[in-house]
Amino acid sequence: MGIDRIIEQDAFARNDIIRLLQSEGPDKELLFRKSAEVKEKLIGKKVWLRGLIEFSNICSKDCLYCGIRRTNKNLLRYNLPDEEILSAAKFAYDNRYGSVALQSGEMESRSVTLRIENLVRKIRELSGGTLGITLSVGEQEPEVYKRWFDAGAHRYLLRIEATNESLYRKIHPHNGRYDFRRRLDCLKALQDIGYQTGTGVMIGLPFQTMDDLAGDLLFMNEFNIDMCGMGPYIEHADTPLAKHSADLPPLSARFDLTLKMIAILRLMMKDINIVAATALQAIDPVGREKAVRIGANIIMPNITPGPYRDSYRLYDNKPCTSDSAGDCRDCLEARLSLADHEIVYGEWGDSIHYEKRRKGKQQNPDK
Repeated sequence: MGIDRIIEQDAFARNDIIRLLQSEGPDKELLFRKSAEVKEKLIGKKVWLRGLIEFSNICSKDCLYCGIRRTNKNLLRYNLPDEEILSAAKFAYDNRYGSVALQSGEMESRSVTLRIENLVRKIRELSGGTLGITLSVGEQEPEVYKRWFDAGAHRYLLRIEATNESLYRKIHPHNGRYDFRRRLDCLKALQDIGYQTGTGVMIGLPFQTMDDLAGDLLFMNEFNIDMCGMGPYIEHADTPLAKHSADLPPLSARFDLTLKMIAILRLMMKDINIVAATALQAIDPVGREKAVRIGANIIMPNITPGPYRDSYRLYDNKPCTSDSAGDCRDCLEARLSLADHEIVYGEWGDSIHYEKRRKGKQQNPDK
């Protein structure tokens, strides 16, 4: 079957996805053109913002790919005071970003639960309930997720990073604290509570195959996610996985494969929110804009106070660490205009898919 016929199908088989991931030349151009058409038809040439506040790089986990892993000693640890977090949220509100995203290393404790609950309530208060709030703070117990939801958070991003359980084990330490099944249970709990639920994977990992990536996309479709944040794997020198760098495809190939993943996911799940990951810009200066053109519709400008940005380094060569929040806003406006897209200010930009899923759940509560 030709690529043109595969793209026109209502559902993709695993082999179809692999064919699309391997496409080059005119076939790749056709894939990108079709995904752009689907996005424009359902969403328009629009981008919504999530002002990203990376409020702490303290993490209890020791994931083998991550620069803020617990045992990395070559890192200045920080934990933003509440007033600085709220000041950043006020910047997002004053500049009509529509939403903020609070992100940190993974920590579980009563004090963390209460702190985030309090921050969510205060962000709601300072914005009169007009700022959307996304959380990305890792695995928690369902009752914790429920407390934060009741406080006013309504989106949650929990990247699974690899949906092949064997690969998941290879990129995490070999002990009981890295339970693939718990990760899945957390995603299901978030969905059941009512969050707009997002996940994502790294593309170009050591040991990863095209079959793995096809499985990742099938997982997202079957799990019925509302939003996706996925990007290229970029090594961090202070991590165990960095020793496999010589065996990896070049960054340019990982970048290209990420764009294909975004385009295919847009065709598979036409109405979800897809983030143009900042890691794309670490490889290509206009990487995020290229992702927006072929299917992404969310960008997360960094509004973390400047002195801390360089310390939240999940991977090497993180871009824009020296820019101010205002610089990021102005730069994005110019870049997206050149990409023939516009930023939608003052709106949450909720996932169309979520609204449909929620209505379907109300009509069929047993599903």
